[in-house]
Amino acid sequence: MRTKSLKKNKINVITLGCSKNVYDSEVLMGQLKASGKDVAHEQEGNIVVINTCGFINNAKEESVNTILEYVDKKDQGIVDKIFVTGCLSERYRPDLEREIPDVDQYFGTTDLPLLLKALGADYKHELLGERLTTTPKNYAYLKIAEGCDRPCSFCAIPIMRGKHVSQSIEKLVKEAENLAKDGVKELILIAQDLTYYGLDLYKKRNLAELLENLVKVEGIEWIRLHYAFPSGFPMDVLELMNREPKICNYLDIPLQHISDKILKSMRRGTTYEKTTQLLKDFRKAVPNMTIRTTLIVGYPGETEEDFQILKNWVEEMRFERLGCFTYSHEENTTAFELEDDVPEEVKQARANEIMDIQAQISWELNQEKIGQTFKCIIDRKEGQYFVGRTEFDSPDVDNEVLIDASKFYLKTGEFATIKIVDASEFDLYGEVV
Repeated sequence: MRTKSLKKNKINVITLGCSKNVYDSEVLMGQLKASGKDVAHEQEGNIVVINTCGFINNAKEESVNTILEYVDKKDQGIVDKIFVTGCLSERYRPDLEREIPDVDQYFGTTDLPLLLKALGADYKHELLGERLTTTPKNYAYLKIAEGCDRPCSFCAIPIMRGKHVSQSIEKLVKEAENLAKDGVKELILIAQDLTYYGLDLYKKRNLAELLENLVKVEGIEWIRLHYAFPSGFPMDVLELMNREPKICNYLDIPLQHISDKILKSMRRGTTYEKTTQLLKDFRKAVPNMTIRTTLIVGYPGETEEDFQILKNWVEEMRFERLGCFTYSHEENTTAFELEDDVPEEVKQARANEIMDIQAQISWELNQEKIGQTFKCIIDRKEGQYFVGRTEFDSPDVDNEVLIDASKFYLKTGEFATIKIVDASEFDLYGEVV
């Protein structure tokens, strides 16, 4: 007679993709822990949950490769079970079930209760905003809404994440209070579209009221805004940003392109003139604001002339932070009906050109910081440096402040006053004041 294995199950959650996936993994892990499960993030475990990304080709490839890697480990007997969740399996579940049948079960982005059941756990409604954070202890993501109602031609997010659904102010404040109790000092507000917040719940754009409530949470010192949209931006947020020291003078607003022809085809609901005026209004309202944006090059029909318009505009606008991606032709989007007519090497060359321009702008702006003093949060110690950030920098994507650990002792997770003594394109070097 076969005896039951006494091996205790350990669930390993692997997160791929964006900060919204990080948040979802943290909620999953909080639920599993509340059900008494042994759960870890990207460590060893005999049961694996892969939270996938399906946004663009590179992300899809990474997700598929990760699934195949764990299928191989399952064949070798290193892991017992594999569950796949997130955007890739939401979008391609029938294909994945057919092509990679060795995965035990696939789940979509809204299947958390079903996934928990498969893992032998119950979905606990009373766990309002409680989760196991995977970020350094001093900052955490706060997802204020799910899904998106925008019609952007290139984007598959509404297919994977559904319509825009805002979380209530009460729920988000409670979640922020729980995070603050755990030592979180910086909240990074995320959504597919922050600017749409509240329209479904409160019948108006209500980001400013949410911020008014979040700044009252004791222990939270910085609140950072990620993923705004250029059309319909709630300008009352800027007045609050200027007045309220807890709200970082920072805004992540993906603009994607600036040629009117491309913007129209992208269905962005804005123009060169409107976007440029909006940025001028931002800078006037909050004079020392850092603006981060992302751009797409190689969109169908993008001519050399369209690219030159974009290039000249990047030089003129002098964004503090900028990322550039090559267009990815995604099925079931409206842009998929267009011919993907810009060769891959041209897309890449254009992206490189934009990033070269940005590197020079970033270097020049960083040189201006030498001699200035900033309040910095210390995220970690790495090699011979303590690594921190100013309020103008978001984790993982922006500049870092490096402080020589052989000369200065700093506590990670705490704030410090740092004088900038040197700078490169994407790093600042500082000394404790």
